[in-house]
Amino acid sequence: MNKEEQVITGFRDLFNKMVWLNKSKMEASLEGYKSSEVHCIEYIEKNVDSNVTKLAESLYMTSGAISKITKKLMKKGIIESYQKPDNKKEIYFRLTEQGKVIYNIHEELHKEFHERDKAVFEQVTGEQFDSMLSFMEKYSRHLDAEIKKQGIDIKPE
Repeated sequence: MNKEEQVITGFRDLFNKMVWLNKSKMEASLEGYKSSEVHCIEYIEKNVDSNVTKLAESLYMTSGAISKITKKLMKKGIIESYQKPDNKKEIYFRLTEQGKVIYNIHEELHKEFHERDKAVFEQVTGEQFDSMLSFMEKYSRHLDAEIKKQGIDIKPE
């Protein structure tokens, strides 16, 4: 296996291990919510004037899939829709109080996972972080360009 394959395999393995380690605790704490719903809740809380288009772009999902998720979340009383007085066409979302409870549970779990993994990150130098971040940015831009070549524009420039 060459170094490129090692990097890709390493990323995939790291991601899969994180998902596996976090999954049971996430599912127990956020019972009744799918991962895509929780990520939708997170995005809405962290981004003002979230709408279907912004959610779809950010979560790499179709607008149709986001519409289904937001309808479910509205039915559960987790999010509510609103419009701006100067733009009656666009529909935006915000969390309800119940939605903020779910968001806070999710954030606490992330803090717990961060604490668990802190020992590794404390050993990484600033230069190593910069190098890794630079690589990820380059690779991400490359993948964005490849996605665009396929006629799918999922990230605004």
